[in-house]
Amino acid sequence: MTPLSHIDSRNLSPADFKSAWRSSVRRIRLQRGEKRNVQFAEDLRDLVIGLPEFKGVGCASVYASRSFEPGTLPLIEAMLAHGIEVLLPRLGDGLQRGWSVYSQADDLVPRSPGRPPEPSGDFLPQSRLADADIIIVPALAADTNGTRLGQGAGWYDRTLIDARPGVPIVALVFDDEFHDATVQPIPRESHDVPVTIVVRPSGVERIGA
Repeated sequence: MTPLSHIDSRNLSPADFKSAWRSSVRRIRLQRGEKRNVQFAEDLRDLVIGLPEFKGVGCASVYASRSFEPGTLPLIEAMLAHGIEVLLPRLGDGLQRGWSVYSQADDLVPRSPGRPPEPSGDFLPQSRLADADIIIVPALAADTNGTRLGQGAGWYDRTLIDARPGVPIVALVFDDEFHDATVQPIPRESHDVPVTIVVRPSGVERIGA
């Protein structure tokens, strides 16, 4: 069964359809085995590092993955080994969006229920994203138009306005979460920021290439 095979989208608004899609993907993700996810994380690391866009990167923004998401810790550690400054999302006072610089895995701590782990370094403002030469974003799905299905809170859509023009925005998904937009497009709303590259364990998809 595909994530959308049981969803009747005919009478759903784009927002409701995306909500149902998210719930379906989350259920499927929880069924994946830990060993399999570890291998996928290593595959994703190798593919991102192999991107031509990765050459010369001095600062990167990456998300700290949870156990059921496309894993990023091997990628983050590889970036650190390359001497790259790694920015991870950080939630400040009053739900203020910002970043902290990654130093080591032991420093990543879940600071509130349901939130990804965060580093304990200095809280940096949202505008610090302008320093990133490549931006790796989480996604529950992505399509060939570059539309990303996020978690629903709009965190990244609001922060990506600070990205420099032309900086690659890369979504990580599992293979069954990448869709042909001519067959199953993800509804794109006015606030949705498209990605330019989709990386899945089986390969790389460049949007518009």
